Amino acid sequence: MGDNSFLVASRLPTKFGEFLVKAYPSHVEDFPHLAFYTTNLKTDEVVDVRVHSECMTGDVFGSVKCDCGEQLDFAMNWAQSHYGVVIYLRQEGRGIGLINKLKAYNLQDKGFDTKEANLELGFHEDPRDYSVAIQILNDLGISAIRLLTNNPEKINSFNDSEIKVVERLPIEIQAHLDNVDYLKTKKDRMGHLLLQNLGS
Repeated sequence: MGDNSFLVASRLPTKFGEFLVKAYPSHVEDFPHLAFYTTNLKTDEVVDVRVHSECMTGDVFGSVKCDCGEQLDFAMNWAQSHYGVVIYLRQEGRGIGLINKLKAYNLQDKGFDTKEANLELGFHEDPRDYSVAIQILNDLGISAIRLLTNNPEKINSFNDSEIKVVERLPIEIQAHLDNVDYLKTKKDRMGHLLLQNLGS
């Protein structure tokens, strides 16, 4: 992905404030990866960045089975007030796609946790790839970031890249009845760095 690799750039006023948005090619036509950032982005400084994987059920329809939609809202607000970047990657359902995610929901209703459901469907527990996020940051001219995440795998994905992760910023959403088991699995079985007490 070079300097001219994005498909289009545009101004986008949102409920969080005004952003510039760049679209980058993905493996699905008309479903590009997106980068949202403010006009006063300072690429020569350490930039706060959220790398967010698409979750249509949470981001668009407000599903409370996960914390994705709330994390995205938090990140967009944060990016607006801290001159940051939100990279929106089109890897729905931890990379397994929407149909398989809905199948995983059915398995979860039968007692599987989110990790077990992915494995039962024949997928890795989390097959997401963050290399395109690194390419997007390179395209934006960013070399040092504070990463908004609880996921150590996301942090590790930058280890051999040109992007230096200076600090991790937690992005923790309060658990509630419908997603507490999901968050427990992320914390206890997938190593996510959640601080809140989720019970036993």
